[in-house]
Amino acid sequence: MVLTDDINLPTEEELTVQEVNVSSAVLRSAAFHLGKYCENANNEFMLCRSEYPTDPRKCLNEGKIVTSCTLEFFQQMKKQCRSEFEKYADCVDKSSTNFSFTPCRKTQDVYDKCMLDKMNLERPYFGYFSEAKILDTKRPKPPPPEVQVFPDYTPSLPSDYPLHKSKYDGRPVYRT
Repeated sequence: MVLTDDINLPTEEELTVQEVNVSSAVLRSAAFHLGKYCENANNEFMLCRSEYPTDPRKCLNEGKIVTSCTLEFFQQMKKQCRSEFEKYADCVDKSSTNFSFTPCRKTQDVYDKCMLDKMNLERPYFGYFSEAKILDTKRPKPPPPEVQVFPDYTPSLPSDYPLHKSKYDGRPVYRT
């Protein structure tokens, strides 16, 4: 990408947010409830990214909202269901090489029940996140892309233009 003087890059302060410092096993274990908890923020961010595919700077605020929602989820979950979640995440981490959920169904049931009872978050059914949904957003619609207008094709040659025989006699030249 070529940068010119008229491109404004975000400052360090605009890019700096508190990170969610968790391992892959923890993130994978919490993924279903986290996705449900932060669904609106995630959908808003993904809508922004699809509306501005070439300029990620336009979606910085939506990305910060997703990160803060994730932090809020883990803080709430830590207060409400910490021991159940730690057992479940530990099982997911250590029971297989690919973070499989299958060996951890018993601890998953205990964790799911805690999340439902204390945070009122039910584990979404399989395929929930791939369903089509309508998002009601407050963001303004992006401007339509500029339509490039190209001039008409080159006009045909004049009728008196000299036509030469092809060099290797491969193609006949016809006059129309």
